[in-house]
Amino acid sequence: MTPAPRKPSQKPSVGDKQDKGQDVQAMFASIAPSYDLLNRVLSFGVDIFWRKEAAALALAHDPKRVLDIATGTGDFALELKGRAPQIDLTASDFVPEMLAIAREKAAAKHLEITFEEGDALKLPYPDASFDAVTCTFGFRNFSDYAQGLAEMWRVLRPNGRAVILEFPPPARGLFGSLFRFYFRQILPRVGAVISGNTDAYTYLPESVLAFPEPERLAQLMRATGFRTRYKLLSFGIAAIHVGDKR
Repeated sequence: MTPAPRKPSQKPSVGDKQDKGQDVQAMFASIAPSYDLLNRVLSFGVDIFWRKEAAALALAHDPKRVLDIATGTGDFALELKGRAPQIDLTASDFVPEMLAIAREKAAAKHLEITFEEGDALKLPYPDASFDAVTCTFGFRNFSDYAQGLAEMWRVLRPNGRAVILEFPPPARGLFGSLFRFYFRQILPRVGAVISGNTDAYTYLPESVLAFPEPERLAQLMRATGFRTRYKLLSFGIAAIHVGDKR
């Protein structure tokens, strides 16, 4: 079957309950070639350490089957597989251009990862298929947070674990104010120069500012059924949420 044509790219809406799936897909397709470089530059390389901490939490109970959703160019999937070569790892994303880069990176490192195209809100896997489900820096792009959590819950086995690494809105105070200035004034300009896409790096700070506070995301996870805790990283620039399926 010939895939439906992707509609012209425009800056996606931000926040929950927004019809933004196709716009997000088109936007990430356009910045795929520069995505990894921009992550390193815009986070000053600290995102590498955030992923390491999230991976340790995801693998804490020695899962056998792991699903990484919204995998993008596969950095977190590579971290998981590098730490635990024995796991059966599937990495899913709905942007083919990002997956193509992820496959190249895995092949270069000789890591066996199954990369599949799929929508995180309609995961193509049976109930109770995985021991752990992870999502790094992709959850805020979902058009329906509750649906995303419900799908993570559905495909997890009993006693399975979900790990979400994401950017929460900057906290109040001096550091938060400085970071908001960086996010709104500097990041879009640097991102536009490197990627050639101004909208994508205007969307990034807007999507972070519209994302739920860490405690609110924890509440959404608890409402789904997860036993939940979270940890702020680098003065609250990032946060890891862990949800265990009871």
